[in-house]
Amino acid sequence: MFPIIKIVRQYERLAVFTLGKFSDTGGLKGPGLRILIWPFQTSTRIDLREEVIDIPRQTNITSDNAPLDIDFLVFLRPIEHQAQKVVLEVINYHQAVIGMATTILRAVVGEMTVDEVLSQRERINDELRVKLDDITARWGIKVTQVEIKEIEPATDIQSAMNRQMAAERLRRAEVTEAEGKRQASITVAEGEKQAGILRAEGQRQSEILVAEGDQQASVLRAKGFSTALDTIYSVAQNIDTKTLSLQYFETLKEMGKGDSTKFIFPMEFTKLLGPFASALSVLNDNPTPKATKQDVEVD
Repeated sequence: MFPIIKIVRQYERLAVFTLGKFSDTGGLKGPGLRILIWPFQTSTRIDLREEVIDIPRQTNITSDNAPLDIDFLVFLRPIEHQAQKVVLEVINYHQAVIGMATTILRAVVGEMTVDEVLSQRERINDELRVKLDDITARWGIKVTQVEIKEIEPATDIQSAMNRQMAAERLRRAEVTEAEGKRQASITVAEGEKQAGILRAEGQRQSEILVAEGDQQASVLRAKGFSTALDTIYSVAQNIDTKTLSLQYFETLKEMGKGDSTKFIFPMEFTKLLGPFASALSVLNDNPTPKATKQDVEVD
């Protein structure tokens, strides 16, 4: 019987067995210097660091009976306070994780179609991680992440998918072309609409300007005519009746030069003749005396 010195690193735990029995209170040793008594005590080192397991490529059948070859990675590490389970509960946890992961993958893929498997990798990763972690927890193992590396369909499936993608690209091209033509038509129609609006607005503005010009011209003509009437009125204030009567006679003289045989005189015309009739009556009442022979001789 002699002591054995063990140095436990920071990322390690030491499972100590005394007479083949693991003690829950002191059987799991942390980092530092550990002294064991041989042959009564033995130990097993447990690495707590995260490690990755590469799952070999597996052929999986989808719900629409399409074979797919899939390989993926599983990231895991022992749970620190349950590290003894890696030794006590499972002989080779690496092999156990690989077998369980492939079985779960077949179950998950079997519930999905080819298109879903190819387009929903994140969903598959999450389902694999959750289901695998539930099982490995009893071994003291925490599955931190699952990542699918590659999904490879069978040759005939790949050919069908290529044809489908070509048809889809053609459809998208036609849709894009049709959408472009539609947008172009909309743009042209919008341009014609704006042009029509601008033409109508221009025509309206032109008509407004013409109307405003006519209005201003009419106002100016009315003002000129009003000014002329005011001038005529001011001048007419100084014209006596005789002058106005003479103007009437001049007018009659001009009318008499025409071919008309009938004239219509306003009632005011008789009033205008009144002064002339009165003057003629005075002349008739007071004739000019004739010169006598005596008067001639005296002269």
